[in-house]
Amino acid sequence: MSTLHAKKAKEFLKNQKYANWHDATFWSVRSKRDNMALGLDEWEQLRDKASAIKRHTITHLDEYLEKFSANAEKNGCIVHWAKDAEEFNEIVLGILKDHGVKKIVKSKSMLTEECEMNPYLEKHGVEVVETDLGERIIQLKGQKPSHIVMPAIHLNHDDVGELFEEKLNTEPGNHDPTYLTYMARLSLRNEFLTADAGMTGGNFGIAETGDIVVCTNEGNADMSTSCPKLHIAAIGLEKIIPDYDCLAVFQRMLCRAGTGQPTTTFTSHFRKARPTAEKMHIVLVDNGRSDWVANPEHWETLKCIRCGSCMNTCPVYRRSGGYSYSYFIPGPVGINLGMLRNVKEHSGNVSACTLCLSCQTVCPVKIDLGDQIYKWRQQLDDFGTASAEKKRMCQGMKMLFGSSGLYNTAMKFAPMANWVPSFLIECGLNPWADGHKMMKFPRYSFQELWRKGKV
Repeated sequence: MSTLHAKKAKEFLKNQKYANWHDATFWSVRSKRDNMALGLDEWEQLRDKASAIKRHTITHLDEYLEKFSANAEKNGCIVHWAKDAEEFNEIVLGILKDHGVKKIVKSKSMLTEECEMNPYLEKHGVEVVETDLGERIIQLKGQKPSHIVMPAIHLNHDDVGELFEEKLNTEPGNHDPTYLTYMARLSLRNEFLTADAGMTGGNFGIAETGDIVVCTNEGNADMSTSCPKLHIAAIGLEKIIPDYDCLAVFQRMLCRAGTGQPTTTFTSHFRKARPTAEKMHIVLVDNGRSDWVANPEHWETLKCIRCGSCMNTCPVYRRSGGYSYSYFIPGPVGINLGMLRNVKEHSGNVSACTLCLSCQTVCPVKIDLGDQIYKWRQQLDDFGTASAEKKRMCQGMKMLFGSSGLYNTAMKFAPMANWVPSFLIECGLNPWADGHKMMKFPRYSFQELWRKGKV
């Protein structure tokens, strides 16, 4: 009955000290988010507004995409359209080849993770350097992000110190975070100055002006676009919003929801290539989004602004880690996005949810994440991915709860199970006993106590 997620979570939980730290760390971020939300009397009104803006834009996406493209081209940008990950990677490689690029520096982009752009470019002889500190750390370590906002949160300063000793020749044994950050800056400064091109993602695309807006805390997006002569911006279709009035709503919410800060340190607007640069290219990527918009039950997942707040609050993510999920985006939104991507491959993730609905309670754009996971669960049998063991259990429960006589008899004799030796119940034949102590049945059921007037 164990899914791949359950097996990986079990491995994660072997280091209980680290698991407790992981849980506490993300709960502290959730608490900071709550403090920020409570500090704005209009927080819930902002959530309503943000949700309405996203719903409107996505249901009129063709109009806003055309408007964005037209305005970006008026600004002098070259706009490309990619139908899938393969075409996206080919477009980027083509641009780089046309400009003789050997090295590209890039700021954080989950879209490029989605399309696996880095290994594609490296296979074709282009050096790719991640410039977000967390992304750079996991790039040097050969890993993928474990969180969409804090990609290296699963590593401590000793892990990073040992990595930097090996990769950046830092002082042996010096794992002081300030020192490590300084050495990372020195290393990245050289990469910025020697790169032939810079690449950014985009938190928002402004249809009215053709702007790409990037929110960072490190300024690496600005460095990636200020030093190299070529700028490529990659953005998913769903990131388009109508205008600056709408941006003001999201700008107030994104960082508050994601990291518990009033705003990101840098909110950078890219409208055209700077005077001393060659070109600015914008690649608009579909990669399944057009199909997702047409999904009547799950299209609202596209409202996501990638703040990560659903992960920070999720009791399953906090206690199982990002690498326990099969999709590259973990947590509640990752479960839903993974199912939209490939139900056969990612169905195991839907069990990684308690249906507590905390995710949709904190989501700044009011995506019904938990409700959508529940809907995916109801479809598993149709997809051919339902657990045969769980189906048998459900059939047995249906029989038990469907017959009052059978149910009352079972309740009457249930206390007899208390006398069965624990090693016979809490064993491998009983999946529930894995990680749980079995309950003790009370002498009298609630029904009996009710009849006797004792409750």
